[in-house]
Amino acid sequence: MKPDFQELAIKGVWQAPLVIYQDRRGWLCEVFRADWSGIAGIRQPVMGYVSSTLPGMVRGPHEHRQQTDWFVFAGPSDFLVVLWDNRTDSPTAGRRLELKMGAGSPGMLIVPPGVVHAYKNIGHCAGLVLNFPDRLYRGLNRQEAVDEIRYEEQADHRFWLE
Repeated sequence: MKPDFQELAIKGVWQAPLVIYQDRRGWLCEVFRADWSGIAGIRQPVMGYVSSTLPGMVRGPHEHRQQTDWFVFAGPSDFLVVLWDNRTDSPTAGRRLELKMGAGSPGMLIVPPGVVHAYKNIGHCAGLVLNFPDRLYRGLNRQEAVDEIRYEEQADHRFWLE
């Protein structure tokens, strides 16, 4: 079953609930399939990784110059996800959007280049986040510059979660 992706209030940001199949052993959900390519006009992911974020910790805010991220928030914790449209040529330029995703609302989130993003674990246990970006981190054989602007390292940035 193809996920029901919906474009959110920031142009080019797409979200879909996870379709979870449960049985006596537990559950399973598909988080990426090659036949989903073309959803929202994004390119096919070229790598994947998983990160663990401890309760109360924040990752970001940062944005990518060229990379689109395909996040999966499945649990076992919950996250506050905040997005800012930092693209001057976007019809939704300057817009801020908050989402709650994770154990209570498992889903996928597609974030295009130029959209600043950050998330905070608001649950009581370590939370896992998967990402399937459409660019290799630092390029082929890690020979390129990192494709991101990291605002969390700048004291005077305007992208605050709270």
